[in-house]
Amino acid sequence: MRSLSCLLVLEVAVMLGSQLHGSGAAYINGAYAPGDIIIGILSSVHTDIKDLQPWILPDTSACINFDLLTFVLSLASIHTIEMINDSGFLPGIQLGYLMCDPCAYATKAVQCVADMLAVNGSLTVLSDFSKFNPPVKAFLGERYTETSIPAAKLISLYKIPQVACSSSAAALSDKLRYTSFFRVIPSNIYQSQALAKLMRHFNWDWIGVVSLDDDYGKGIYENFVRHAEKERICFDFDEVIPNYNNVKQRIQEVADIIRNANARVVVLFLRIQQMKGINKVGDIIGTTFITGKIPGFEDYLQNLRPRPGVRNDFIMEYKQMRFNCSQQSQHTSPLACNVTDPQEANDDYLLQAVDVTEAYSQRVAVYAVAHAMKKLLQCNDTACSGDTNFMTNKLVDILRKVNFTLDNQTFSFNENGDFENGYDVMMWKQKGDEKVCEVVGKFFIKNGDVEISEHKIQWTNSKLPWSRCSKPCPAGTEKNISIISCCYSCTNCNEGFYSNETDQDTCKQCPEGSWSLPGSRECQKWSIWFLEWSAAYSIVVMIGTVIGALLLVFSFIFYILHREKRIIKGILVISCLMKFGLMALHIFLELMSSNPAKQRQLRKFDKPFVIIGILTAIQALICIFWMIFDPVDVEKKQSKTQLLTLNHLCTQGFMYGFGAMHVYIALLAVVCFGLAFKGRSDETDPIVFSMLIHLFAWLCFIPIFITQYESRPIVQISGIMVSNYGVIFCHFAPKWFKILSEKTLETVKTPVASLSNDSDSGVVCRSIPQSRFSIAGSEPSNWDISSLHLSEVSAASFRHRRQRSQISRRSL
Repeated sequence: MRSLSCLLVLEVAVMLGSQLHGSGAAYINGAYAPGDIIIGILSSVHTDIKDLQPWILPDTSACINFDLLTFVLSLASIHTIEMINDSGFLPGIQLGYLMCDPCAYATKAVQCVADMLAVNGSLTVLSDFSKFNPPVKAFLGERYTETSIPAAKLISLYKIPQVACSSSAAALSDKLRYTSFFRVIPSNIYQSQALAKLMRHFNWDWIGVVSLDDDYGKGIYENFVRHAEKERICFDFDEVIPNYNNVKQRIQEVADIIRNANARVVVLFLRIQQMKGINKVGDIIGTTFITGKIPGFEDYLQNLRPRPGVRNDFIMEYKQMRFNCSQQSQHTSPLACNVTDPQEANDDYLLQAVDVTEAYSQRVAVYAVAHAMKKLLQCNDTACSGDTNFMTNKLVDILRKVNFTLDNQTFSFNENGDFENGYDVMMWKQKGDEKVCEVVGKFFIKNGDVEISEHKIQWTNSKLPWSRCSKPCPAGTEKNISIISCCYSCTNCNEGFYSNETDQDTCKQCPEGSWSLPGSRECQKWSIWFLEWSAAYSIVVMIGTVIGALLLVFSFIFYILHREKRIIKGILVISCLMKFGLMALHIFLELMSSNPAKQRQLRKFDKPFVIIGILTAIQALICIFWMIFDPVDVEKKQSKTQLLTLNHLCTQGFMYGFGAMHVYIALLAVVCFGLAFKGRSDETDPIVFSMLIHLFAWLCFIPIFITQYESRPIVQISGIMVSNYGVIFCHFAPKWFKILSEKTLETVKTPVASLSNDSDSGVVCRSIPQSRFSIAGSEPSNWDISSLHLSEVSAASFRHRRQRSQISRRSL
């Protein structure tokens, strides 16, 4: 682990201190200036009380640890009051002040307020304080929340305005409890938000927190936890340091925890006197209230002396500490022993030891009260007509609504009595053996954003400190968060998602028209695939379609030219309609029974055109309903074989309609095949084979159609072509062959015809073997069309002559 000096510490409240004893003055109020209107100043110039013990009433006059910063803040208030008096801002009226040091102790803060409000040495108690006319018309301070809260409760009871410059506890915004409390800074709700935003700006999500066990520390810690959760900032540790008891021991324990922690950033909600050696730690960055320069204040500090008629014990104490050779301390000047009168000596030490720009809020607070008084006293450029002995509750009402401009900035209080002017982001830079503050950014309350001037920040080793639970996820990945929100692993973005920045919580979905592979940093436009006309398969299909169409046209013309042929008469219309099962049905009805009577009954169903019409109408209805409820459409689907390729496929729409149509066609094919096979003959054999090829083609089509999604158009077209060519070559081609071979058949038919013509008066019968002509036989017939023609002609001649013989007998 690194040592404490290598840690990055973020500081919120900066309060310097020293180990010097107080002056032991008999007066509780350490500074006073007369005036027409008195303003009370509560300022903890000392940060502790001597011999503070549990259960023992402390000596409230023995304050120790002179705090240079608080001292400068009080001087800023005094200097601003004197500047207002000198400028004639309130014509004819002089502002006075009465200053008390609570020594950062709550009980003494209440004592200071009670002493300032006392009339003739006693605190007035009334049933209605709205008519109370106190000697002090307004209060400035206190600096610490711990002392501001009890003082504010008492001051609010008397309805006297109190304007604080650094007490930022959120509780003080409650106007039901603290009716007359105002502050020229935001609530620490925003301060904790600013710190959380600062952590997020530098991507620090694994930090330690050390807070003070007082109203300020507890309040800001609770608010910081809430804002840290929103920014996904986690705590490696959070420790509390007591405000009074065993402070040094506890600080040492916390220091050991920091040294052994994994977090490299520590947030401190402390007073600096409780964190000795803060200047020796690593880089320090934090938030402070809006700072600025007070005109003439630096000269005032370099020529520090009370004005005539003014008492200021704190200036006297400071000069004794600085220029008295007999009281050596860390603040004693090297030239102290050469100074004859410490109270007359001056130098620029305060400008070196303290960042005087932090005192700017004191100037704003004094001017806020002065503007309210100016309105209440009805002042113009020459005089104020109002009574200076006014009721303080009226000043409270005016202060709530005051809106004024100072140093080209406009200020006003919100409904909670707070300013919303944001924070300065400060960084402590090394300057010799000390560290000085510099503004490196701002936090804006209105939009909740922090702006940092990166070029002003000088990190140790010129490298931004690292304080995270997990390494940042690179582009193309997203966070897989564990139980602790700040600790996570990195996983690749899913297909169709991307991340183009580091440390993204989730991957973004690709915009429409683009896609990405797993783990992508960007999306790419789809490569579109569809069955183009110029594709090889499309060309083959078109050629096959043209050839098939020509063959059908040829068949139609060929059959028209030979329509008188017996082989054509029975199939011409049916073939054109491509209902080959009807021929088989005709033969089947003849072969179902050898009983002529029963055969005649079955022949009632032998209505080819009616059956064709019904079957075609059924198929048409199926297609119509299919197209109405879910017509075919183009489906866009990612290719499984080609990367970043989007296939445009023609969908079948409603699968039930698609299935019903194919089932119906298959049913017709099966029935046609069954009937043709049942009554098989030379006439039905082509139907059997064509239906076999049709069924085989579509049986192969089904599994390929289901499994090969991308090839469905090709598979479907192939199935259609194979089944159609099966019909053409198995059904139509044999007819072409038989007709074209009729010359051979005609050589057989001619003698039969001459024989029938020459033997008109006798019975001439050509014997036909039983094996060659069997109607009801169950065995397949092997005779050809020529034998059929000859048999039909011979049978016709036989029947004709038999009828003529019977007629002759009857005539006899």
